[in-house]
Amino acid sequence: MALRPIDNALPITPERPKKQAKVSVQIQKKPSEFGLNDENKTPLPPPPSADASIDYIPSEDLKPFQDPESNFQSLVEGLDSKDWVKVCESLNGARRFSLYHSALLLPILEKVILIVVKAMKNPRSALCKTAIMAASDIFNAYGEKLLDSGAFDQLLLQLLLKASQDKKFVCEEADKSLNAMVKSIAPLPLLQKLRGYINHGNLRVRAKAAVSISNSVFKMGLEEIKEFGLVTLLQMAADLLNDRLPEAREAARFIVISIYKAFTENQEQNKEEAWQSFCQTNLPPIHAQSMIKVISSSQ
Repeated sequence: MALRPIDNALPITPERPKKQAKVSVQIQKKPSEFGLNDENKTPLPPPPSADASIDYIPSEDLKPFQDPESNFQSLVEGLDSKDWVKVCESLNGARRFSLYHSALLLPILEKVILIVVKAMKNPRSALCKTAIMAASDIFNAYGEKLLDSGAFDQLLLQLLLKASQDKKFVCEEADKSLNAMVKSIAPLPLLQKLRGYINHGNLRVRAKAAVSISNSVFKMGLEEIKEFGLVTLLQMAADLLNDRLPEAREAARFIVISIYKAFTENQEQNKEEAWQSFCQTNLPPIHAQSMIKVISSSQ
């Protein structure tokens, strides 16, 4: 019998591989360090945030440097740091320089102000508040010298914006800094900087500017008010008196009373009549009536 050719042989079915038995390995989960995973275990507190490690040092607690010249270079390097905590420390150093070694800081004052402005824009509240505190000490140290800086306008805008925001502890610090500004800078040049903000689009900024204007006018005598312009100041007050925010309207009332006292300082009689005539001459009838009403209700 002839052998069948190999080509015609039935194909050999390959043996199926045996399935490997699945081994279930239980991975023990590491218990969370925070929160309650066991009803009998006391939860651990969460780690402190970086903001909590920042010290807000009052101005009166700041000390002078023992060797300010040797600390100056490290101050400059720290202000340029990318580490926001390091910038906070350097801003406190800048505060010490401004209060106790102001002559050393003066050559780089504009750079310091720009860094303060940049820090105020930072979303980290700790850095923002530290920058605002630095602004207060810079106002107290340099006063009107700051008006020569091209960065002053940016600083003023940021303070008004921060005083207008919702974070209470930042807002309150910005209010303190604006008060330091008013106390340290003469009213006339400061009013020239502030007057543009009475038409600002942000209601809260207008209100904060109105308070600073009111505080500046309160410091002025008759001659200073006349130098600025009685009519100009009257018209500014009239605009603010019709503002939507109560804070702005209240500041406007104080401005009106200050103008009235200056206007009638040398008049012994018929003060109300003179005031009425002055308002009616320089204001639209409805605004003039509001001015007259403020004075009549304050007496």
